[in-house]
Amino acid sequence: MERVLGIGGVFFRAKDPKGLSQWYHDTLGINLAPTDMEMEPWTAEGGVTVFAPFAEDTDYFPKDRQVMINFRVADITAMTAQLKTAGVEVFNEQSMDGLGRFAHFLDPEGNAVELWEPVRG
Repeated sequence: MERVLGIGGVFFRAKDPKGLSQWYHDTLGINLAPTDMEMEPWTAEGGVTVFAPFAEDTDYFPKDRQVMINFRVADITAMTAQLKTAGVEVFNEQSMDGLGRFAHFLDPEGNAVELWEPVRG
């Protein structure tokens, strides 16, 4: 059986795609999607990627959102401090034994985002 190699992109609708792309670049360091051969795409570092459908009534992320993006980070303390300095409200900061540390926030259009610092092993 053939298997996928990883996530090739995350695509979602936005009211202001250019502005939101710029916010993700400025706030999280994600390169803008290339529009020509000179632009460098964002290249994720290798590591675990979790693909997990949640129950329809989950309260793990906002009920009015169908999707939550999860980004792996090396230092969640530094990243959440950076977000807070940028005026982003970070919530649901927690640790899960054996999994790592997590924090949630909403992007400027209300999309749910989770940061994950995996347990180093």
